Amino acid sequence: MASGTALSGGQRALIRESWRRVRGSPEQHGLVLFSRLFDLDPDLLPLFQYNCKQFANPQECLSAPEFLDHIRKVMLVIDAAVSHLENLSCLEEYLCNLGKKHQAVGVKVESFSTVGESLLYMLEKCLGTAFSPDMREAWSKLYGAVVEAMRRGWETLPEGD
Repeated sequence: MASGTALSGGQRALIRESWRRVRGSPEQHGLVLFSRLFDLDPDLLPLFQYNCKQFANPQECLSAPEFLDHIRKVMLVIDAAVSHLENLSCLEEYLCNLGKKHQAVGVKVESFSTVGESLLYMLEKCLGTAFSPDMREAWSKLYGAVVEAMRRGWETLPEGD
């Protein structure tokens, strides 16, 4: 990851402290994140299709077992980022490939800013007053580094093409 996205020791501590309180209920907190995402941008709903099934509304999507599996995967990616705060670059290849996968299903890079807003919303809802401005800044910086790596997946063409 770019050196400009390096987190200070204090920021890493804030992220770890807050994530310890959230990670125990990934599905519950992921539902908060994705509910907010669909509130902010309902046009993202059609991107989530399983077995060619189009969801009629966000609640139908949010209760689908396949979508709950997606939520668990998203929360695992966040967990991996938190687990590798000292060396985010070790996730570079994984995140770049994750970016390619998202591009392949029609996700626009711009949508990740809405996901970031939703992540911060979820953390604020889950942590309440413990979610300080410094914590918000630390999470924003971490999320920015993750998106930066995923964005490189958009910019990298597969070899042979």
